[in-house]
Amino acid sequence: MSSGDDLLNRVQTRTWATVRLDAVAHNVRVLRGCVPSRTAFMAVVKADAYGHGAVPVARAAIGAGASWLGVATPDEALALRAAGIDARVLVLGPVAPAFVRDVVAAGCALTVADPASLEAAHQAGGATPVRVHLKVDTGMARLGVAPEDVGALLPRIDGARVIVEGVFTHLACADDHDPTITRAQLAAFGRAADAVARRFPGVIRHAAASAAVVGHREAALDLVRVGISLYGIPAAPHLRQVDLRPVMTLASRVVRLRRVARDTPVSYGATYRTPADTVIATVPVGYADGYPRALGNRGVMLVRGQRVPVAGRVCMDYTMLDTGGVALAEGDEVEVFGDGLPVWEVADTAGTIAYELLCRIGPRVPRVYTRDGRAVAVTLGTLRDIDASTAARAAGSR
Repeated sequence: MSSGDDLLNRVQTRTWATVRLDAVAHNVRVLRGCVPSRTAFMAVVKADAYGHGAVPVARAAIGAGASWLGVATPDEALALRAAGIDARVLVLGPVAPAFVRDVVAAGCALTVADPASLEAAHQAGGATPVRVHLKVDTGMARLGVAPEDVGALLPRIDGARVIVEGVFTHLACADDHDPTITRAQLAAFGRAADAVARRFPGVIRHAAASAAVVGHREAALDLVRVGISLYGIPAAPHLRQVDLRPVMTLASRVVRLRRVARDTPVSYGATYRTPADTVIATVPVGYADGYPRALGNRGVMLVRGQRVPVAGRVCMDYTMLDTGGVALAEGDEVEVFGDGLPVWEVADTAGTIAYELLCRIGPRVPRVYTRDGRAVAVTLGTLRDIDASTAARAAGSR
């Protein structure tokens, strides 16, 4: 057995996430087909690519046609550069003054969302002006310059050591059936963007994220910023007409089977009592791994093709299942979410959204990266008993 195979087998003894890089590439190609060919494509890889791993996802997306990468924080931008990724990068939120020079030195673009962030960019500018994107708040009340204040800010921008590369907004309700708010936001943004373009010709306009790429194609403009759909998750149930492929599956294994009598209490607080004689399966995945505690007595997992209910409260490291009449063996693989149990369904049961569930998959969960069903790389999470040289050999296996 090769060192790579040995690493893979060891990783897959507890709980692991499989990340299909070919699915990332497929989703980029499909979503690019939803917008005009002239429209550039940004792969949003903030929050460690929604828990999938920013560097491998970024490389897969670029290989499939993405020309931009979007991040939320300076350290996310610098990590991409440290990995040798030289695509255009935009930090989508304001950067604290202490980090601006590092981001600028790395060749990344900054967001200007208010006079303070403009001043920070100006101070960082030198012989080479800083590339910035002006954020316009058209309806989120989160970050950005109000449309009516853009005109007053433009003279200050004109005198700063910056190049206005882009102007953008964030659509609050693009995933709603009712287009009223989205249309109003686009109209307000259009007026503000026109004012910016008159002052700075050639500016890149962008408004559409995943939901608008599918549901409001008039919002494509010069650039689209694709996040959740990059990972194969529709932005809303009514936007599932696009052929997306889910990128991540989360799996674990049965580590213990215990036959118990009727009325046996299970897990903390004894909130679950077995309704009949049954077998309780212990699965080593818990809220420290990102499996929501809210799924206690509500969730299900997939074992041998059958859905088995969560019994009792989800623990930090373990979850118990009431297997009923399903014949199981210790070591059986358990699908926490994946092809047979979609992540958006699990999230809905937990009272949250797929975005959050994916981002919550903890750092101790190893990621196994695959192409065409074969492992091409493994990240170890917090498994310290596997040496780095073994990991490097596995990452190079094909």
